[in-house]
Amino acid sequence: MTKQLILANANVVLENEVIRGAVTVINGVITAIDPGMAIPSGAEDMEGDLLCPGLIELHTDNLERHIQPRPKVDWPHAAAIVAHDAELAGVGITTVFDAMRVGSIPSGKGRYLKYARSLSKELWGLREAGALRISHYLHLRAEVCSETLEEEMAEFGPEDRVGIVSLMDHTPGQRQFRDISKLKSYVMGKNNMSEDDFADHVANLKDMRDRNGERHETVAVSEANRYGAVLASHDDTTADHVAVSARHGIRLAEFPTTVEAARACHDHGIAVMMGAPNLIRGGSHSGNVAAGELAELGLLDIVSSDYVPAALLSSALLLGDMWGNTARGIATVTKAPADASGLTDRGRIATGERADMIRVARIGDAPMVRSTWVQGKRVA
Repeated sequence: MTKQLILANANVVLENEVIRGAVTVINGVITAIDPGMAIPSGAEDMEGDLLCPGLIELHTDNLERHIQPRPKVDWPHAAAIVAHDAELAGVGITTVFDAMRVGSIPSGKGRYLKYARSLSKELWGLREAGALRISHYLHLRAEVCSETLEEEMAEFGPEDRVGIVSLMDHTPGQRQFRDISKLKSYVMGKNNMSEDDFADHVANLKDMRDRNGERHETVAVSEANRYGAVLASHDDTTADHVAVSARHGIRLAEFPTTVEAARACHDHGIAVMMGAPNLIRGGSHSGNVAAGELAELGLLDIVSSDYVPAALLSSALLLGDMWGNTARGIATVTKAPADASGLTDRGRIATGERADMIRVARIGDAPMVRSTWVQGKRVA
């Protein structure tokens, strides 16, 4: 049976411009884009609202927030996954790369345990049961400063929809934690550590990095290739960091911490992704470079919601206003992340593409998602 959907009288956000028109969808695929304000029989009137491609989220901790809504609270995972999925659909995200850490420290006061393999199995079980509204992939965050990275990554394979592997290095004194005082206040509060506990924790991490870091980095690159995943760097700080990323074949830089690193990324053809909360708040909570500064310098390609899903659309419209080009702003959360992650069937409103779309009204400075469609089916 043929299923047809026509969304008419919309401000359609195309790859390089916004036009008034109608979009026709047949069996989940965009088949026509017609300019004009006409409302054909049977069409849905968008009343001049924006019609954008569905948003694509490459890096979000939101699932972890649902799994552990409070410290030491482990929420039932199926309920958490379904709630996470519904939240993303409601804010216009139609494709997500769920970030899950691999590489654990099973002992000591600052310990953290493995979870990615079991949680991803639950996620895929719900997907197979038809319980999820949007499209999910995995983003494995490979923590090189850990004890168990090799064995955890070995548990995944090409069948696991691992779309991104990012090389994470949270060793104190470098990258995100060059300023150890920032790490100190975070870790001591989270783990109820004393000054002596924290000093021991830092010494243990540095020793672990010395013992395992280079080997783990090599393993993570190899495993990403085995999965067929895109490689990403995380918190590049210097041009030397970026040069190493380029040698690994990295295509995506998550949250570079300096202008120097972001500029080096562009010199190497590596896309730069920054956090929407950084952009909206006007700066990094860790004291690193502001996303707005990179945007003004032409060094920002992709935006991630990071820890606030609703921030993704807000940031794209903010960038559109900053640049005087709504289509360019929206592309940072649609076309650009699709291209960076190797998704060739979405991220644009164009004939032949998946009909992942959202209807957006602007109420003052706040965007409101009125409808979300995934492959032409309304899911929110």
